[in-house]
Amino acid sequence: MSSPSPTIAAIDLFCGAGGLSLGLKQAGIDVVAGIDLDPACQYPYEQNLKAQFILKDVGDVKGVDLQALWPEGKLRLLAGCAPCQPFSSHRRGADTRDEENWDLLSHFARLVEESLPEFVTMENVTRLGKMPVFENFVAKLEELDYEVDFGTLYGPEFGLPQERRRLVLMASRKGNVSLPKGNKDKSKFKTVKQTISRLPKLEHGESDPKDLLHTARRLTPLNLRRMKASAPGGTWRDWPVELLAPCHTRSSGASFQAFYGRMTWDAPSPTITTQSFNFGTGRFGHPEQDRSLTLREAAMLQGFPRSYRFVKGKEKPSMQAVGRLIGNAVPPAFGRAVGETFLKMLEAQQATDEASRAHQ
Repeated sequence: MSSPSPTIAAIDLFCGAGGLSLGLKQAGIDVVAGIDLDPACQYPYEQNLKAQFILKDVGDVKGVDLQALWPEGKLRLLAGCAPCQPFSSHRRGADTRDEENWDLLSHFARLVEESLPEFVTMENVTRLGKMPVFENFVAKLEELDYEVDFGTLYGPEFGLPQERRRLVLMASRKGNVSLPKGNKDKSKFKTVKQTISRLPKLEHGESDPKDLLHTARRLTPLNLRRMKASAPGGTWRDWPVELLAPCHTRSSGASFQAFYGRMTWDAPSPTITTQSFNFGTGRFGHPEQDRSLTLREAAMLQGFPRSYRFVKGKEKPSMQAVGRLIGNAVPPAFGRAVGETFLKMLEAQQATDEASRAHQ
């Protein structure tokens, strides 16, 4: 008779609203705590994850604090997504080395060294992979005898209805580990239509009384005309001249082709940002309704279930505040793939060990 598989307990640094934690939990990992300095994260994290939320700057957290949170008898996973603004491609060319967030990966590495969990995973923007701060992070893990693998994962290959690419790192002190490979080919990619088409139809400025997160931002008369002139997948070049914005008429206008654009039904969405409720900041127009995305639609395109709660009860959600939580979240699909990979690795090791014992 085989013994039960080892179980893993996770702590999520920079946990945000809980996207990474949700994915790990979906995979079968015991998520025991999330740590973040943003108080807006506490309600969604505790409400949806049923795990402890610790309101604290990661720079003030010590390894002994983490050791006190992990339960005895389980293998330990330290997970996290350090805020990515200093590394974002949206800020290419800017000198961000003096920003406070630049050292957050160093704090992550410090906590790994102080607590030595069996497993580590980190997710961030792809551009970080070319930065010295990331190279130092990997070098520290290897110095601590972790086996490390990292690379870019493409959301649609993992069932995410969104064209999102992210840098994912996995590290193990329990043997070799390899990044998961998505099992969806292009013909099976989840689409915008499959994800949000069953939500109640709305006019711009209208709310679903049963779900205030499903509220469409009111458009100005000019932006409503632009929306009506926009075709799914098209650009502002389809508009009559009188609807063009100043940025479109400058020589750099080619860089703004997706701004004021509509999504298409039959493909994954573009990358969901903190401003995905705003028609003017990307291809965030609804495919057929004359309005921009709602917060609920943005959350579902990030991979959160429709029932995921971001604010209390009948509290009216702030577009800016909740949009930031949604846009900054790790899509749960990535966390689930990582969690399943760690668990399968342990199962394979256990099977090998049992076979070895059987032949002794």
